[in-house]
Amino acid sequence: MSKRILAVLGLALLFAAIPAAADQWDKKTIMTFNAPVEIPGMVLPAGTYVFKLADSSANRHVVQVFNEEQDHIYATILAIPNYRLKPTGETVVEFGERAADTPPAVKAWFYPADNFGQEFVYPKARAAELAQAAHEPVLAAEVTPTETPQELEETPVVAVTPEKKEVEVAEVVQPEPVETPMRAPEPAPPAPIQELPETASPLPLISLLGLSSLGLAGVLRAISKRFS
Repeated sequence: MSKRILAVLGLALLFAAIPAAADQWDKKTIMTFNAPVEIPGMVLPAGTYVFKLADSSANRHVVQVFNEEQDHIYATILAIPNYRLKPTGETVVEFGERAADTPPAVKAWFYPADNFGQEFVYPKARAAELAQAAHEPVLAAEVTPTETPQELEETPVVAVTPEKKEVEVAEVVQPEPVETPMRAPEPAPPAPIQELPETASPLPLISLLGLSSLGLAGVLRAISKRFS
């Protein structure tokens, strides 16, 4: 089953997903599922839940799942940022392909307009089963829903392949896109220097000036003799 079909399946299972705009720093989102769904460590019955990020500055993200009133926490989930190229204006929940008669397992949660989402990390044994069913790697670690955010942030994470092999997370998680810096336009080459055409030789002009000088000298001499 393609990822596009899985995303559509995820949206179909969501009766409503409402982000709380006033709490964008923790990505608080109210989700109502009309069928049971699996999250790391448990299956949530159909109903309304609040998903939000725990207060943490770590590169890893920790997702906490509460009941609708937010007076009971169901799970604290380790997640790894997974980037996408085209953000959407609505909440998106991706599900992995499932085995027959089992609830769909949440793979990733994307907050509206974000170019990254939270890809959930499953306990290793369950991750191996999900990877086989989905025919794709699943993030895994030795985690439980009762661990604190600080404990989760220190837990080693791997990816389990359908062949039950452990590989580096970087091999399966979409990295943050790197913007290619714009190159400054290259300066235009200097215009070629145009050479002026060569002028005629100055010798004729010099000769003419010499003859004029001789003529003028002759005239002055004649005048001088006339008045002497």
